[in-house]
Amino acid sequence: MKKIFLIEDDYALAQAIKKQIESWGNEVVTVRDFRKVMEEFAACEPQMVLVDVMLPFYNGYHWCTEIRKVSNVPIVFLSSAADNMNIVMAMNLGADDFIPKPVDPMVLTAKVSAILRRAYDLGEMPQTLSHRGLTLNLGDNSATYEGERVELTKNEFRILRTLLENAGKIVSRDSLMTALWQDDCYVEENTLTVNVTRLRKKLEGAGLPGFITTKVGSGYIVE
Repeated sequence: MKKIFLIEDDYALAQAIKKQIESWGNEVVTVRDFRKVMEEFAACEPQMVLVDVMLPFYNGYHWCTEIRKVSNVPIVFLSSAADNMNIVMAMNLGADDFIPKPVDPMVLTAKVSAILRRAYDLGEMPQTLSHRGLTLNLGDNSATYEGERVELTKNEFRILRTLLENAGKIVSRDSLMTALWQDDCYVEENTLTVNVTRLRKKLEGAGLPGFITTKVGSGYIVE
């Protein structure tokens, strides 16, 4: 069970989020005094923070900055102001994700669970991912196939890792874009296309033509 600190001034929404997340076995602590967020954060000692952008007294960006001064805990923004400018600002301040309002309960739960797994279950994760003879080394951002080493850029590694973790399933372009945002900087959609093209060429050169298949209108898949 993980403890999540929720900074949300809409009481009804806060209670709905609390109920949804706690139904999956986690604990949610909601902020009480928006002037004492850092004091309550310290007392809570959470494993994740969910924070709205628009709040009384100080906005979510302020609290994200303050939390990052003392903790690397995952931070996820919730906001109806989900335009590129706000997403970029959140990521640049150290956020791990940005979920637009109205919040879909299942999407929220899935993203919270995924981020908690990445942040706290690393000791249980495999050191490699393998599929069709290709082995992805999670320690040094490289892949090997039939003894040949394939050097990957950070973006290529993240794309390939996401596809291999979902082998046999279509991965949407949005999911891959989210994977590329881990550097806390905004990535244009064209950047994804360029990186997938380069990754394909590297895999083809190693002897794996057609390893990544495009599903028009849906995303990509490795089968």
